[in-house]
Amino acid sequence: MPTSSFRRSRPVVLGLAGLGLVGALAGCSTPGGGTDSDVAAGSGSSSGGGSSSGSTTGPYEDGSYTADGSYTAPSGTESITVTLTLADDKVTAVKIGTHATDPNAVQYQTDFADGIAAQVVGKDVDSLGVSRVSGSSLTSAGFRAALEKIKQKAAES
Repeated sequence: MPTSSFRRSRPVVLGLAGLGLVGALAGCSTPGGGTDSDVAAGSGSSSGGGSSSGSTTGPYEDGSYTADGSYTAPSGTESITVTLTLADDKVTAVKIGTHATDPNAVQYQTDFADGIAAQVVGKDVDSLGVSRVSGSSLTSAGFRAALEKIKQKAAES
């Protein structure tokens, strides 16, 4: 009897395993159907900015602040310029300046710039947890590096 029970449950187990694989692969895909080479390099590094362990917290002076953030991509070190406008410690506007030269990095930075506002505008600057925007994870590391610099500037004002 245990053998026949196993034979009946085997297709169910295989089906669930297949669904798990499909779900895992779907999480790795990007909207254009390509691969996320941004993820391939692992964690990014920042240039001269703060780290999450030594982050600055509010209150912050209202205003517009700009900082550059660097990160390591498969193409080498890339950077973005982040301009945040703050009011009552909340982000009211964001602008991203892209500087990549590698075609893949250009695409990821452009996608990031197009999608970041939806994730940060209206939120408390200390609560921002940007990790992946529009398929770009390493550009987010550059954003976080710039954000720490902006928070330091805004706290000193």
